[in-house]
Amino acid sequence: MWKTFFERWMGSQNVDHVKCNGQSQPMYRQPRFSSRRQYRRVVFKHGECNVVQGNVAKRRRKYLQDIFTTLVDAQWRWTLLVFSMNFMLSWLGFAIVWWLIALNHGDLEFSVRDNNSTWVPCVREMYSFTACFLFSVETQHTIGYGSKHTTEECPEAIFIMCLQSIAGVMIQAFMVGVVFAKLSRPKKRTQTLLFSRNAVICQRDGILCLMFRVGDMRKSHIIVAHVRAQLIKKKMTIEGELLPFHQQELKVGGDGEEDRIFFIWPTTIVHKITPQSPLYMLSAADFLQQKFEIVVVLEGVIESTGMTTQARSSYLPNEILWGHRFDTLVSFKKETGEHEVDYSLFNNTYVVDTPLCSAHDLKKLISLRAHTEMHHMQPLQDHSTNYSDPSDSTSGSRTFKPRSELHDKQLSTSDLMMAQLEPFLIKPGELPGPESFL
Repeated sequence: MWKTFFERWMGSQNVDHVKCNGQSQPMYRQPRFSSRRQYRRVVFKHGECNVVQGNVAKRRRKYLQDIFTTLVDAQWRWTLLVFSMNFMLSWLGFAIVWWLIALNHGDLEFSVRDNNSTWVPCVREMYSFTACFLFSVETQHTIGYGSKHTTEECPEAIFIMCLQSIAGVMIQAFMVGVVFAKLSRPKKRTQTLLFSRNAVICQRDGILCLMFRVGDMRKSHIIVAHVRAQLIKKKMTIEGELLPFHQQELKVGGDGEEDRIFFIWPTTIVHKITPQSPLYMLSAADFLQQKFEIVVVLEGVIESTGMTTQARSSYLPNEILWGHRFDTLVSFKKETGEHEVDYSLFNNTYVVDTPLCSAHDLKKLISLRAHTEMHHMQPLQDHSTNYSDPSDSTSGSRTFKPRSELHDKQLSTSDLMMAQLEPFLIKPGELPGPESFL
């Protein structure tokens, strides 16, 4: 029974039936997006954090204690609902108070008003609950149409009028502040801050560098802009403690050193893979096997509002293209005398020759190559030390060594060293393209 229910629950679009030993057996097709390819991101590409708080004690009470922030963070439909209910409930509440005052004073009894010519009501022209509600709205928002107004007959009515005026100002100031805070949130400014779809790894000045690109679509700039990057991965300490989300800071900047940038056009952010970098021992093949996430953060002050904003994104190993470089997208137009930014090239990259080995192995390769060149440039021994004079009695057991023999010995040593370097050398066609990382 449960098997039949499970098959129906899976649906006919995900179940195929094949015959096995004469019986029809269900064969479940792999979904379009395999769970093996769905990486557990900490930060999504658009900047939202993939974190949900659970089992928080007294959450509702703590949220109500900070009601202003709760309303600012809430969705617009809930904020507008609270906005409307605050005014409606305040109008209705004070309308009941005005109705009780009129009822206690006898303003709602027609016989009292008709038989007593000297009778003065607490509020003129207020003879029903509807009139009390209208007077409550007029008092709270100081509308004052002129027909309804309080008199000197009831001190309690004067006190309630003052109290409602104060409460109305406070409610209006609070709700206007909430709406203004939602409209001016710097979070919306991040919608026009861009991160490149992929990060790249290539050489710059002989050093392997991890690079990504940031851009700003608006003319109003982000001032005091600086970038940060953190690598999040699982780590085991020497004491045996497992850190599932260990965060390690990556040194990034426009030149790989200083994290502050002059953010007037799209800028390529560089992380130099040095011995202090956690990527120092990783090769191109290792990137395909590692599980980590690089979270990048751009912070700065909005020029037009003076508020601080923060934009986030992240890169998984399959989103880092080894052996690629970003296209140039800033050009100078002689016709207009302006620098033009072509955002259609913002995510474009092209393939460049890049070693497939890690930065650690590349450093060894460069040092071995330098040692080989120095070995080739080493001067030959002096002619007097390589040739012995047969007539010289002090030559003793010295033997004659032709120059060609010494040169052949040097060549054989160089060939041996180049054979050792051969695994590190790049052959044509070995550079992986973007399809290798998808």
